[in-house]
Amino acid sequence: MNSTIIYVVSDSVGETAELVTKAAASQFAGSLFSTKRIPYVEDEQNVDEVISLAKLNNAIIAYTLVKPNIRTYMKEQAEKENILSYDIIGPLMDIFQQKAETSPLNEPGMVRQLDDDYFKRVEAIEFAVKYDDGRDPRGILRADIVLVGVSRTSKTPLSQYLAHKRFKVANVPLVPEVEPPEELFLVPPEKCFGLKISPEKLNHIRKERLKSLGLNDHAIYANMERIKEELTYFESIVSRLHCPIIDVTNKAVEETANNIVHIIQNRNK
Repeated sequence: MNSTIIYVVSDSVGETAELVTKAAASQFAGSLFSTKRIPYVEDEQNVDEVISLAKLNNAIIAYTLVKPNIRTYMKEQAEKENILSYDIIGPLMDIFQQKAETSPLNEPGMVRQLDDDYFKRVEAIEFAVKYDDGRDPRGILRADIVLVGVSRTSKTPLSQYLAHKRFKVANVPLVPEVEPPEELFLVPPEKCFGLKISPEKLNHIRKERLKSLGLNDHAIYANMERIKEELTYFESIVSRLHCPIIDVTNKAVEETANNIVHIIQNRNK
């Protein structure tokens, strides 16, 4: 038995309509139905072409058309030609309109715009992972935000948190024995943020980190003199960068991130 074609029709890309249609078709054993997506159906002529195809192939039409006149035309033409059709989005929009007591936008592609927002977030998260901890200095010049600080100043979790807000973040660790990448000094100062912390707090954090790894908390990594040396080096670098400095001593990652976003937004006003 040949499968019945379902023409999945949309005035946008049609991914949503196809997903719903396939979900319904999956409830039937075998290959009783096959879907063919027809995107960007925006006027009556496009609808007529779909109707002709469906009539020729004895097919079903499932559609998401947000413009009322085109949706109505599709319904009328399908009934006229005795073609089985189903309006996926129209009835739900009518319910929403009734509840909200306001008219819908009737603009195709709004879901796609939401998807774009999602993909921007994913791209930012991948960027933060790729350019974490100074592993590739090329990302410094491509970043929206560059975080600078000594080890254990929450650079990585802060990068990830900001990435969820769709900022591309690179972070650079500062170590006295290692000269920072030259790209860091080519970044506009307003894109850089130095993460400052008190020696006592950093000493506590590093000791706890060593303990969690099963190491001696008296290692040079947590030595107070070493920490002060690193923080002095940090001060010398950020003074060259002329960038804002945020004290993260007693701040949660969310609070620090909000401070950074607030600074950026105020600049853009």
